[in-house]
Amino acid sequence: MATTEGRRPVPTSHVAGTFAPQAAAHRTVDHIWAVARISIGWIFLWAFLDKTFGWGFATPAAKSWLNGGSPTTGFLKGTGENALGGFFSGLAGQGWVDWLFMLGLLGIGTALILGVGLRIAAATGGLLLVLMWASELPLATNPFLDEHLIYAVVLIGLALASAGDTLGFGRVWAATPVVRKYPVLK
Repeated sequence: MATTEGRRPVPTSHVAGTFAPQAAAHRTVDHIWAVARISIGWIFLWAFLDKTFGWGFATPAAKSWLNGGSPTTGFLKGTGENALGGFFSGLAGQGWVDWLFMLGLLGIGTALILGVGLRIAAATGGLLLVLMWASELPLATNPFLDEHLIYAVVLIGLALASAGDTLGFGRVWAATPVVRKYPVLK
């Protein structure tokens, strides 16, 4: 016999006084995915905050977005010698690119931390990460793989695992009429 706890059947039959290892394993893995989701969400959100306010970690105050700095110039201008550098360095500092990049960081980070809209966050975050990976080609430390691609794969895993349901608002979000009507928003 099994009961449904959230989205998975959880076995309820066990010897009196023993613990159901399969149920505990599911709960543990759900929490691991949730911690990964929140952690990667913080990476995106922190990049937005530091670039906006120039708190001095990656962006000095004088180059913050609020002080007129471009959040894309430093990274993209440094790609000029790379395989696709001409394309990416040409995007550096353009207003629409700065706005799109910053809104992406904010939206992806917020969605991941809250556990809502993971499908869209995974798709847009994955696209952003793949573009950042492509701008650095050829890679200095590996023929093709770096952290951008690893994060993109993890984002896909987060969406597939419904990682927003644990330590997040994923279940509540999925129950809203608009998300039930348009499941891509889940």
